[in-house]
Amino acid sequence: MISRRDFLQASMAASAIVGASGFGNWGRLAAQQLLTQDDLMQFDTFGNVSLIHVTDIHAQLKPIWFREPEINIGVGGNKGEVPHVTGADFRRLYGIEDGSASHYALTHDDFVALGRTYGQMGGLDRVATVINNIRAARPDALLLDGGDTWHGSYTCLKTQGQDMVNVMNLLKPDAMTFHWEFTLGSDRVREIVGDLPFAAMGQNIYDAEWDEPAEDFLPYKFYETGGVKVAVIGQAFPYMPIANPGWMFPEYSFGIRDQHMQEMVDEVRGLGAELVVCLSHNGFDVDKKMASRVTGIDVILSGHTHDALPEPVLVGDTIIVASGSNGKFVSRIDLNVRDGQMMGFRHKLIPIFSDVITPDPEVAAAIDAERAPFLSELTEVIGKTADDTLLYRRGNFNGSWDDLICEALIEEREADIAMSPGVRWGPSIMPGQDITREDIYNVTSMTYGKAYRTEMTGEFIHTIMEDVGDNLFNPDPYYQQGGDMVRVGGMGYRIDINQPIGSRISDLTLLKTGEAIDPAKTYVVAGWASVNENTEGPQIWDVVESHIRKKGTVAVAPNTSVQVIGA
Repeated sequence: MISRRDFLQASMAASAIVGASGFGNWGRLAAQQLLTQDDLMQFDTFGNVSLIHVTDIHAQLKPIWFREPEINIGVGGNKGEVPHVTGADFRRLYGIEDGSASHYALTHDDFVALGRTYGQMGGLDRVATVINNIRAARPDALLLDGGDTWHGSYTCLKTQGQDMVNVMNLLKPDAMTFHWEFTLGSDRVREIVGDLPFAAMGQNIYDAEWDEPAEDFLPYKFYETGGVKVAVIGQAFPYMPIANPGWMFPEYSFGIRDQHMQEMVDEVRGLGAELVVCLSHNGFDVDKKMASRVTGIDVILSGHTHDALPEPVLVGDTIIVASGSNGKFVSRIDLNVRDGQMMGFRHKLIPIFSDVITPDPEVAAAIDAERAPFLSELTEVIGKTADDTLLYRRGNFNGSWDDLICEALIEEREADIAMSPGVRWGPSIMPGQDITREDIYNVTSMTYGKAYRTEMTGEFIHTIMEDVGDNLFNPDPYYQQGGDMVRVGGMGYRIDINQPIGSRISDLTLLKTGEAIDPAKTYVVAGWASVNENTEGPQIWDVVESHIRKKGTVAVAPNTSVQVIGA
């Protein structure tokens, strides 16, 4: 008799055929300029339940350029494991052909050349077309949004998320969970959530005063689909008050809350759930650990770390699906559920090639309507990139967008050193491309964007670097509580990722003089995105715009100031 795990492993093989090998086929077709919408969405309907997953859209309504990370380091038990594999190693792992469409969509190498062949990706009107196609084959498919949706663009900031709410409602999600949404402030979040036509959930969102689940959010919800009773449990970002300003949402507390998650799984199973799905914004490594500790979850739809994987990862009997970010991908998961057991699945990570997929006309019109009042501001050209400069962000250390922001902070704020948060969101800008105001907001827009200027001792700078380094490289995923490494300008350093906190960071050097950072000396530091409530200074997007206007054409040299040891 074959075991359930054997069934799932056989399904993993089927997923590989649909996912990775399919990507290779798409690449061959695209090389002949024959890539079609039907190729991208081809799927042999399987089983009796379909899930559709999108996550980390970051308010990107229109097609974008978005380069995947060059550096994504795993530590501890995750060293060398997906998603901590990039570039050529990633392509070898999944059998992806060099120069193929999936090479472009999923890895960073040759991004500019391949981008000129395959074009931009994303656009919620194209995402809508893919969702409608899946629903045509499986009308009762569940659409689940992993969060980081109402954040990340000019129009989203100016409308306090309303543009994204209006457009996403047209896609008719069944549920969503949260992270950056809370930086709109708890009053605004409650206002939006109160009017949503679908479930807003997070079993780990608690009332801070009473230390009990918050009434504004559902821990779970049941759905009847394919003759199966499905329970979807929400898991919001656990580390909100650490990674973001807690004063913006003081009524709420978060955390992973494994024990409560187990209670929720047991509760829904006791109420007859035949399939248990966790809609998560934990981050992939945290989801892997949670899957090893909480029993009874069939599927985790993972968000937060922006990973795009052509195949799910199996932890015990739980499959974990990663669907990328910025509207670049939609995941479809078909499951065979029999007698209360998930016995097999097929999966496809569908890349949203904007020039290939026909926009949904209703959603396209809604997007244009949301942007119309701001169009002149959005499209104003501030400068351009040099012919040899790609602006990108996404990786454990500085990207060229981060270097440009740090350069702007140093020059505009007359500082010795600049610090910029290690956030993962923000589209890329191609060489020789105009930089518009929209482009600047796409990498800076947040509700606490003031650019501070302060004095710090060398010792305090070192402490900050060590704290952030531990946030990223602590071998226990449950202590990885933020984004990537803080980006720095005007200073070089060495980091040994395998050392404990306090010993990772060394050789701090002030670049303009070549001198070592003196622990006792005071330096002028400019930065932004402080979690402190009373931060003063101009908004970061104004600082960056002023700098780019002065430069005219922006050229960013390769960053050689960070030396990484032990990767």
